[in-house]
Amino acid sequence: MQKTDVNSGIKAAPEQVSRAFLRRERVRVRTLRRILGVLLLLLPAIAVVVLDFGRRSERLLQLEGVYRWTYVGAIVESAAVWGLLLYAASRRRGAMRWVAAVLFVFALTFSFGGQKYFFDQYNAYLNVDVSLFASNFTDSIINQLSADIGNYLWAKLPPFVVAIALIFIGRRLVRPARFKARFAVVLAPLLLVGSFFIPTQHRHIQASTPDVLYLHAVGGLIRTQLGLTDQSNQMRPRARESLPVPPLSVAKGPQRNVIYVLLESVRADATCIEYDPECQRTGATNRLMPERFGFNQMRSMASCTAISLAVTWSGLAPNEDRDMLHTWPLVFDYAKAAGYDTAYWTSQNMLFGNARLWVKNLGVSKFVSATELEPTADLDMGAPEGLLADHVNAAIGELKEPFFAVVHFSNVHYPYHVDPKMPQPFQPSTTSKAPDENGSFFNHYQNGVHQQDIHLARILERIRNSDLGKRTAILYTSDHGEAFREHGQMGHTFSVFDEEIHVPAWIHASEGILTDAQKENLKKKKDAYLFHVDIAPTLLDLMGVWDDPQIDKYKARMPGTSMLRPELTTQALAMTNCAGVWSCAFENWGFMKQNMKLEARAWDTGFHCFDVAADPEEKNNLGIAACGELHQKTLDTFGRLPGRKK
Repeated sequence: MQKTDVNSGIKAAPEQVSRAFLRRERVRVRTLRRILGVLLLLLPAIAVVVLDFGRRSERLLQLEGVYRWTYVGAIVESAAVWGLLLYAASRRRGAMRWVAAVLFVFALTFSFGGQKYFFDQYNAYLNVDVSLFASNFTDSIINQLSADIGNYLWAKLPPFVVAIALIFIGRRLVRPARFKARFAVVLAPLLLVGSFFIPTQHRHIQASTPDVLYLHAVGGLIRTQLGLTDQSNQMRPRARESLPVPPLSVAKGPQRNVIYVLLESVRADATCIEYDPECQRTGATNRLMPERFGFNQMRSMASCTAISLAVTWSGLAPNEDRDMLHTWPLVFDYAKAAGYDTAYWTSQNMLFGNARLWVKNLGVSKFVSATELEPTADLDMGAPEGLLADHVNAAIGELKEPFFAVVHFSNVHYPYHVDPKMPQPFQPSTTSKAPDENGSFFNHYQNGVHQQDIHLARILERIRNSDLGKRTAILYTSDHGEAFREHGQMGHTFSVFDEEIHVPAWIHASEGILTDAQKENLKKKKDAYLFHVDIAPTLLDLMGVWDDPQIDKYKARMPGTSMLRPELTTQALAMTNCAGVWSCAFENWGFMKQNMKLEARAWDTGFHCFDVAADPEEKNNLGIAACGELHQKTLDTFGRLPGRKK
């Protein structure tokens, strides 16, 4: 008995050891699988942070205060969305796992791939501000993608493959418990939809992960398409495709480089149009170019940047239809057809209002915009214009002569960029918009104009002091003006009153590149009524192609005239902030013929007539009859009083 017991004990011990070992191994394997499963579920969130640091590590490391926490919050949201979707998709049975799988693949593919595509183009991520302006889904998104479908799909391919691989691995590694899996397949889609509407830090600092920014942008697009935002029924620019311009012959005479300087929100009385040794408003350019030809009565056709770009670049009136405004050749097209090198340099943020689509197909050899100058550029004011001046001064020498270049400023857009380290001669100044602070607030604006002029002068001085200056003509104006309660309004796009459309303009040309007749014509137009429809003809005339019969069919739709010629634009001209490239929040329009203007706003009960020569502040309504044909032309063009259905 004793022997048997001993033998049985000896035999039992190895079996017990073996079973214990197997149990421990199974525990270790389960633990390892759980750890790997958790890592797999967290992998998309980890990957998006790694990719983000690869693109903008310097900016992310500089985040401070609340922005650090918004970024941490975005990481948590990212981990929850992707982890729960992947967990639900890893279920081994049930139809809902396929729903979760499809949502995971598509959402991850579009958010990761879409943001890579967007960042590669704009040095910033797609955010809700951009998607809110995509009021016309076809124009804003479908046309953009179809125009660049190859690059777009290539950006999507890697995350698409990775997403499928994650699901394949998840179904072998994660193995969700039955009850948890049933809960997850219901909660995961709800969380994904919820991410479309969870607020995140999306403005210029973009203190959120790119996937969370993308999902939030989808929510903005959904709200806009459903008519739930202010932008839902508004029209914005789409990608342009210019009609062809045949090769052009440059007229005999001096070869000219042409630079078009376009300011933002600068009204005529905020500048020194003619040389004045006492003027401080735009003192830097005033001193630099005393011999310029100033034009005291230039009017824009709208107080909206998008419309002013369309008018001054195409020569068309603002009331042309949407298709024409998106297909008519631009000054860049004529320049290239004449053998000019071309450039477009702007401090404007191309993420604002589909601007990126409007300039996408310019075909210029040199281009820069706000987010390339400063990745955290403000949506409204753009990048600091000291950076624009640095860039232009470095790049302009790389252009081949002759060249045509547009230098487009944007810092004097509300809230008006004023650098505390630069001169602020207009005091007292304040950022308060309170009615009793109106004069001081205007000084704040004027300081912004003054500083912008200093940056512009750096560019013009670089040109003037180089060999380029001997062959370069410069045309200077602003896209529109800015109201400071003259008619009860602040800002722009609210009316076509003169505070919003009376803009500065001048031309500077070095000695020898204009004929005596051209100089005499410019002098005679100092106090003549000129309009933004005259800008494109003047630029084409400076390039030497205005008389080429190859562009006669395009000139036929241009109501303006070249300022280098003796003629003036004397016909009645439509003025409106509601056009085929931009829908207005508040309807306003009218007609102007030289010094006579007919206008109305959405809240007006009738049209008003003003003589801006006799009444520059537009306080004395002369009555419709005093404006003659303008009333009928306004009705023929717009069909009704603004703000009325008929």
